[in-house]
Amino acid sequence: MCGIVGYTGERPVVPLLLDGLARLEYRGYDSAGVAVPENGGILVEKKKGRLADLREHLNGREFPATAGIGHTRWATHGRPCDVNAHPHTDCSGRFAVLHNGIIENFLPLREWLEEKGHVFKSETDTEVLPHLIEEFYRGDLMAAVRATLDKVRGSYALVAMASSEPGRIVAARQDSPLVVGLGRGENFLASDIPAFLDFTRETYIIDDGELVDLRPEGVRVVDRRGLTVEKKVFHVKWRADQARMDGYPHFMLKEIHEQPRAIKDTLAGRLDVEKGLISLGLESFRPDGRVFISACGTAYHAGLVGKYLIERLARIPVEADIASEFRYRRPLLQGGDLLVVISQSGETADTLAALREGRRLGAQTLAVSNVVDSSVAREADHVLYTWAGPEIAVASTKAYVTQLTALTLLALHLATLQGALPENGREELLKELALLPQKAQALLTDTGAVEELALSLAAAEDLFFIGRGLDYAVAMEGSLKLKEISYIHAEAYAAGELKHGTLALVTEGVPVIALATQPELMEKMVSNIKEVKAREATTIGVVMEDNREITKVVDHTLYIPVTHPLLAPALAVIPLQLLAYYVAVARGCDVDKPRNLAKSVTVE
Repeated sequence: MCGIVGYTGERPVVPLLLDGLARLEYRGYDSAGVAVPENGGILVEKKKGRLADLREHLNGREFPATAGIGHTRWATHGRPCDVNAHPHTDCSGRFAVLHNGIIENFLPLREWLEEKGHVFKSETDTEVLPHLIEEFYRGDLMAAVRATLDKVRGSYALVAMASSEPGRIVAARQDSPLVVGLGRGENFLASDIPAFLDFTRETYIIDDGELVDLRPEGVRVVDRRGLTVEKKVFHVKWRADQARMDGYPHFMLKEIHEQPRAIKDTLAGRLDVEKGLISLGLESFRPDGRVFISACGTAYHAGLVGKYLIERLARIPVEADIASEFRYRRPLLQGGDLLVVISQSGETADTLAALREGRRLGAQTLAVSNVVDSSVAREADHVLYTWAGPEIAVASTKAYVTQLTALTLLALHLATLQGALPENGREELLKELALLPQKAQALLTDTGAVEELALSLAAAEDLFFIGRGLDYAVAMEGSLKLKEISYIHAEAYAAGELKHGTLALVTEGVPVIALATQPELMEKMVSNIKEVKAREATTIGVVMEDNREITKVVDHTLYIPVTHPLLAPALAVIPLQLLAYYVAVARGCDVDKPRNLAKSVTVE
């Protein structure tokens, strides 16, 4: 989850490290630090808090070093403090290491090292790494790192420097992302591409079990045995400004407004309305069993929509599981079944573990991911990219709507294979699907009503979302968005469950957001809205523009453009995202970096 940056070349390294970390601060932000060679040793500067605290601590000091490593941390082992911040060093101060992941056997390793006389300063699992390198170092940093990896068990993106080899950086990957940026007379290392995109678009995507030897004159990638690995250069096609705010006050608002473009990009080349065709590049993809969907957080909510769509359109039974629970229930997958895993980053640890379990049990696997050549994309049998572009804000927005778009295409593809969708129904859906980008854009043209409503909700302590069918899945995502960035207690309930306990929590003035976009369930939703109105709740309806009857039973209304009911989730979520955003702003919250959360959960 932490952000990693490394550089070796001719430029002054500290400003470059700080700028790179700023682009990765969403990955971790309870502390930050840098390490650079200086006066025959390694200078480490690190500070609890945000990157701004480290900048203030450095106070504009100039450093002669032209190689170094930097880190932003999200705590897993040890509380946030200066001592637990990365980089960590050995007893002698000759080696500096930073690390993203978890060293599972750090306790026995620490005890073994302490018996040998090593002295530890922090509470972290990471600190065993520089001490192990110190123990095994015989003049070659790569050899010492390889020997260290023979001892450790767990997940890592590990980056190391030695004072005796000041222009050299050695790194390794196992289950945590690591990328290399290739320059001329300089080279870069990071946990994500935006860190060095201003300097190079030529990259290596490092795979599990690989190590990197980074020097100004070149990059060598080797396997655990030390044998050279020939890597394919991946050319980044994003514009550099796609990873910046473009004048918006927050990344989250920028990414909400990027959703029409993101939907369009996800559809591009896959949807031909005139010919009535969907082309996913999955010609050999013909599952003949059940479908399982596994994901975490927002991606799981997208998976719930996907479950509904696949069952409704393709008439195939679908199970949806939270990825962190999937393995432990001993799922009954078998050959012929399809496991769909969904992950924006493609590096989510629990989702990756679910994928591996599905493969072990013999199921076909399909990854829905935003990141090209990510772990889930490489390990799955098939991959469906969402093309949302880089998403910086911790709270996911455009990743969600593009996941919905991709899952809709998948459901239609499966329905075609099954022969389950009548031609006229297919034609209507394809036409409406092609119109989604412009309808999403229409929602974002005037957000005044949402902003005004947000001001009235900013003082709420509790808030409820209700819906039926697809609307319940969207209610869950709306609830998550609000709670994660505004810190208001919010819950989503299936509207038909209100009488089974939830009504006890609905009292005078409590806001209830009722999603009502499904015509076949409208009468029942109206009854549910009246139930909460009878308890004097403040009600907000989210409905299509042609449903003016809803104004008779709610206090406020948010309208979305009329679309096919099965496509409504991609539009209905947008006002909920905006509502969460403006409520959080009104409450003075740190919208892009909500407390205790990080963008990519790459540890269990």
